[in-house]
Amino acid sequence: MAIFSLTSPILAIETTCDETACAILSPEGAILAETVHTQSGHAALGGVVPEIAARAHLALLPDIVAETLEKSGLALAEIGAFAACTGPGLIGGLIVGSNYAKGLAVALDRPFLAVNHIEAHALTARLPGLFAHDIKFPYLLLLVSGGHCQCIAVKGIGDYEKLGGTIDDAAGEAFDKVAKMLGLGWPGGPALEKLAREGRSDAVALPRPLMGREGCDFSFSGLKTAVARQIAPYGMEALPRPVAADIAASFQRCVCDVMADRARHALALLPGAQSLVVAGGVAANGAIRAALEALAGEAGIPFVAPPLRFCTDNAVMVGWAALEMIRACQDAGQALEDGIPTAPRPRWPLTEMLPPGSAM
Repeated sequence: MAIFSLTSPILAIETTCDETACAILSPEGAILAETVHTQSGHAALGGVVPEIAARAHLALLPDIVAETLEKSGLALAEIGAFAACTGPGLIGGLIVGSNYAKGLAVALDRPFLAVNHIEAHALTARLPGLFAHDIKFPYLLLLVSGGHCQCIAVKGIGDYEKLGGTIDDAAGEAFDKVAKMLGLGWPGGPALEKLAREGRSDAVALPRPLMGREGCDFSFSGLKTAVARQIAPYGMEALPRPVAADIAASFQRCVCDVMADRARHALALLPGAQSLVVAGGVAANGAIRAALEALAGEAGIPFVAPPLRFCTDNAVMVGWAALEMIRACQDAGQALEDGIPTAPRPRWPLTEMLPPGSAM
């Protein structure tokens, strides 16, 4: 196979959870158009229902792709390549998004690129135009979302090392569950952060799991249990708002302290880190950002937090990861592998990826 060089825009699709998204990027990474639709029907069910999410992706995706093409002013025939996340994520959504992109690629005889969802988050900070300076390798990524909580050493395209991760719940899951205990509904993260502003972060004594221990793994299960014990004396009664606010603020402070501590340990495992990068939906939390920014300042390295719309799931990050992959293959003098046979994978560890040019 000849070495592939992209000279036309790329169309990318993201359907790993409850966002149905499409984006079109120029070969240089400029965003020509994007559309993101967040499914709202799951709130009444207390969380994302995979089968309902997959059916919604199937119904929404054709119109979202058409809308994105219209925004860009391009015809489908002008697209040079297609990309989609094929894992990790909810299998139904992965099947819908990847098969739709593959179908377009086959119909137009264009390349298809299978993108790892976590890699897409990891590389978002390098998207052109986001920051005044280039984000260079290596850097530490703290990925915090509803499904992931990991410290990842990003050494290059396809070259990643997981330094630590959650041994039970992800940070976003913990936020949602505590918010539910406080009667805030779902998704709970933004509502809990808002309520926490009314409370005192030192009002309730709560544990900080694994804080100070070696390594950079996370655990939030015990913290959730401690919150439940604080609420238990009120039985079925609604919590007085000042009490709920104090619990929310104290819980959020614990998570911030743990995040900063675990990231500090991770930086010690990655000497020469050029930046501390945070991504994922929980990265939208202002208190967590402030704690990590302070840590980066202590370490003397830049703190890099993409704009909020690029922290949550989106298709721009998928397209950019595919472009990074294409460029890395070109630089290595390696033919771009045809991703069409790639099956969706609900689990796809970054450690199973290889940088372009490495021995298979």
